[in-house]
Amino acid sequence: MAGNKFTHIDWDDLRHFLALAQSGTFLGAARQLGVEHATVSRRVLSLEARLGRGLVDRRGRRVVLTADGEQVARHAALIAAQTAAVEQLGRSSATELQGHVRISAPPALSSVLLAEPIAAVRREHPGIHITLVGEKRLASLDRREADIAVRLSRPDQGDYSIVKLGEMSFNLYASRRYLDTVAPSDWTFIGYDESMNASPQQMRLIELADGRPIALRSSVLEFQVAAASLESGVVMLPDFAATGSGDLERVREDHALVREIWLVVHTEIKDVPSVRAVTDAFKSAFRQRLLANSAPCATP
Repeated sequence: MAGNKFTHIDWDDLRHFLALAQSGTFLGAARQLGVEHATVSRRVLSLEARLGRGLVDRRGRRVVLTADGEQVARHAALIAAQTAAVEQLGRSSATELQGHVRISAPPALSSVLLAEPIAAVRREHPGIHITLVGEKRLASLDRREADIAVRLSRPDQGDYSIVKLGEMSFNLYASRRYLDTVAPSDWTFIGYDESMNASPQQMRLIELADGRPIALRSSVLEFQVAAASLESGVVMLPDFAATGSGDLERVREDHALVREIWLVVHTEIKDVPSVRAVTDAFKSAFRQRLLANSAPCATP
């Protein structure tokens, strides 16, 4: 209502406002929805005009919702959840192996461990189209940001079907020449950038470095492998990433870190034929693949 006049709400306006409320910034909302920053701003202004109420305090860089904005966001979240449930119900009634499946997975896993089963699905079921998004953040299955998620931590809440695919071990690696020419006390290390400092593998690397410098940082795993191969330092890698590089040898005998790999699907769509085909392919591929380290171990 705006005064005593009934106001018809445009769902697209409400959807853009909800993304803004959830992300906290116009840029974050734009990335979440895959639109331009200006589109989010325009949609929110349209919603405010329709309601005749200010929903957002725009004085700071980060968005702060007004009291009215908080109330609208709560209602919008309920509508979004119900809309997603209806969409999922429609998909679950499908019987043909066709449609689009969106997968969210950590970048480190995407090319090495997921390419083969995805290619197998496409060969066997050409009617299934797949989008794989390599991302560090946890995509929301409830908001349909992804249909399937491969994660390195088990979700502790949500109406999900969760299966443990396997484990991945991380160890220290370096080139043979680096180990032969640089004393352990003089080692420098290759790690992730500061945005990954809270990740278990980065925390373990910092622990093992024990005050020695992490002199080279990158969020790109392939760059870390290449840098270590070029004698730039000692790196912590998942064993599968190092196995394909003949220039790297494992430094330690014992596993430095083991992380579990989880397959997560919303319960309401787990039996959709196209989704089931992909999840079955993942489970089969991980059963067949030996994730334990097979690289030779070097003595520093």
